[in-house]
Amino acid sequence: MSNKPTKILAAASRPDPYYVHSTRCKSDKFWRWGDDNLLPSALALMSRRSTTHRRIINDKADYISGKGFNFDRSNQLLGAFVERVNGSGDTLRQTLNRLAFDKALFGNAFLEVVTDADHSFLALYHHDASHCRLARDNEHVLLHHDWAHFNPTEARSLALYPAFEPDEEGLHRSMIHYKDYEPMFSHYGVPPYIAGMNVSAIAYKTDRWNISRLDNSFQLSGVMMLDADIDNEQAAYDLVRRAERRFAGSPGQVMFVIRDGAGDDNSRFIPIGSANDGDWTDLHNQATSDIVVAHSWFRALSGLDYSSGFNADRILHEYEIALNTVILAEQAELMEPIEALMSSILGLDTSSLQIVNRPPTKAKPLYMRVWEARKADGLDYDPEAEDEQPFLAQITKYNLRNID
Repeated sequence: MSNKPTKILAAASRPDPYYVHSTRCKSDKFWRWGDDNLLPSALALMSRRSTTHRRIINDKADYISGKGFNFDRSNQLLGAFVERVNGSGDTLRQTLNRLAFDKALFGNAFLEVVTDADHSFLALYHHDASHCRLARDNEHVLLHHDWAHFNPTEARSLALYPAFEPDEEGLHRSMIHYKDYEPMFSHYGVPPYIAGMNVSAIAYKTDRWNISRLDNSFQLSGVMMLDADIDNEQAAYDLVRRAERRFAGSPGQVMFVIRDGAGDDNSRFIPIGSANDGDWTDLHNQATSDIVVAHSWFRALSGLDYSSGFNADRILHEYEIALNTVILAEQAELMEPIEALMSSILGLDTSSLQIVNRPPTKAKPLYMRVWEARKADGLDYDPEAEDEQPFLAQITKYNLRNID
């Protein structure tokens, strides 16, 4: 019997692309966002590789930014600003949507404010949060296009709101920093789903496992035991390649084990069953549920209960809870400094400015009056008009006369 070691050869293990790996970053210019200062890149990458995680972030941003704005239509300056908040033509709703997206994804969002010494105009510009870092003086925000290769000469510095500083053109600029509170984190907020990052990785990897099963490049169908007298590694790989072409089909479908046959050829194929498929499915389903919980979100609002069919009552119920626990609070936080600026710089009365919150279904409570329903849908309404006083119950097919 030969003492030559058994050689095991298979498809090379693939590097896990889920996380961004880098070295620890040190700088006296800014506060690191993560040990390597690239945590936003890792969070963004994760959002692009987990379908459930990304769907919830998208839906949160859409619900928080609403369907537009209600306001006093006689206030033309207010209406003009809602329709165009900067020189790029962005609407207030578009800007709010981007802020809500960054806040849901990064736990941080940044909004640049531009005016002049006379307060003759106001412009608001959203900035990609991954491009922003807090300066070491805690009074400025640094903007840079590539924090993996930071060059101080290429960075812009803006005063942290509520402070303003003039630029070379005489314009006064400031940067609003929104952030989620987290104990022990003074400079940057932490996204609400932080405890669910690992389960998001599980969901991504189980998706990858299913893809690999389709192309047979990850799921093993069996092990081929080859008896052969092999003296070097190159000869072993040449033997495996010949065997793959003859027996295996797709590369990686079969693991090859080469051992010294000592003159006897006992080569054989050992199949590997897929009896644990259900375990993978259960793992993926549990990871999906955990992602929803980590986001403090609701399955029906992101279409994650497709297997049980459409249930309007459940959607409306979950929307009502989300509205009062997540959506309204985020709207108030994002809009508070914006409304303050509209008032202090433009002199606008923002008391009539309201985000239109509309559930994903058309159903409305039967006790709602017609004018209230029109207001909720962002339509013109008159609380004093006689034809808008009936309850919805009185004009529906149920034609209810009493509401108890």
